[in-house]
Amino acid sequence: MAKRNRGKSLKKLPARGRGNCPTCYRKRIKLLYPRHTENGTIDVCKNCREK
Repeated sequence: MAKRNRGKSLKKLPARGRGNCPTCYRKRIKLLYPRHTENGTIDVCKNCREK
């Protein structure tokens, strides 16, 4: 059965949740994972979420 709501929450985010990762500097990648730093919380890509 098809999933009708896939990506619905991404459409509400600016640039559909994509941007440049502040950790690995990849361009136009999905930034969906919060990472706690000394200055607050930043959103990082899937590869940088555990580093």
